Amino acid sequence: MNKGTISVLSMLTGAVAGAWAVGKMERGMRKKAELTSAKFSELFHVMNQWVKVKQDGNNLASYFEKNGYQRIAVYGMSYVGEALLQELQGTGIEVVYGIDKRACSTQNGIAIVSPEESLGKVDAVVVTAVSFYDEIVEKLKDKVKCPILSIEDILFEI
Repeated sequence: MNKGTISVLSMLTGAVAGAWAVGKMERGMRKKAELTSAKFSELFHVMNQWVKVKQDGNNLASYFEKNGYQRIAVYGMSYVGEALLQELQGTGIEVVYGIDKRACSTQNGIAIVSPEESLGKVDAVVVTAVSFYDEIVEKLKDKVKCPILSIEDILFEI
């Protein structure tokens, strides 16, 4: 082969490899965007249902009281977890601790622990990270001896 042919083949090989790498990166970015979109769609539906519950004059504290859950832990301390803490302030329901993979020492006056840590005794764990509920149940089912509830299920049950 002459130098010109080798140069053209090298260029074509590089272009194909580059196109493959860019395509792989785009597929990864698209998948991440789809997962994020699904997560925020679920979050929207949960928060929308919460608004409906409030508009009907109901609240989450009454659900917990009715079911005998006086001391709870909240898994997921982002938007929904924060809203749950605020809703339960000044009620008879005690949020004993929060659970979050990005644990810090405290948040809104309650201890935040990592899911890998030892978890204290509570009447129920409420999972606010609705997109990951099944994974979280698998992670916690051998660590706690209480019901692991989805905030989504609670809101649609009220």
